[in-house]
Amino acid sequence: MNSLKSTSKYISLILRHKPEVIGITLDDHGWADTQALIEGVNRTYPLTMELLEEIVRTDEKQRYSFNADKSRIRANQGHSIPVDADLAETEPPESLYHGTGEKSVASIEREGLRPMSRLYVHLSPDAATARSVGSRHGKPVIYLVLAGEMHRSGYRFYRSANGVWLTKEVPVRFLKRI
Repeated sequence: MNSLKSTSKYISLILRHKPEVIGITLDDHGWADTQALIEGVNRTYPLTMELLEEIVRTDEKQRYSFNADKSRIRANQGHSIPVDADLAETEPPESLYHGTGEKSVASIEREGLRPMSRLYVHLSPDAATARSVGSRHGKPVIYLVLAGEMHRSGYRFYRSANGVWLTKEVPVRFLKRI
């Protein structure tokens, strides 16, 4: 793995799960002081503002956002620690998708989709993206999520800055394996 990718993964760990590893705190909305992040990450990986800007700009999943003056940075979604990412409730399309590995199928078909260690279940806008996500977990299994029907039944949906759809759970009745 190249050093930029390693650094990006480390930043993801810090901003989504363990800010205390480098001695920083996130505010209620998941924002961290950019300079404090750079200084903390520098203890493990070399990081400058220019490198951080490149990571934010080139990350294929668009995991991170700066505020307007780049003095603060946060992960767009995927947190396991409680943060309010300022997500506006959004009406979803009729169908969304979830990609996973074969080992999760029995649990999903029994209990539906649960956020597990995260705050939300992550859903993809198309089957190809879901397949890519599922491939990270072994042989991919794709589920069609009846998001429109869920929304009409009172479930809330949010869309993160990088286009990932989020919801608290997906009951089995709204899932179809494809």
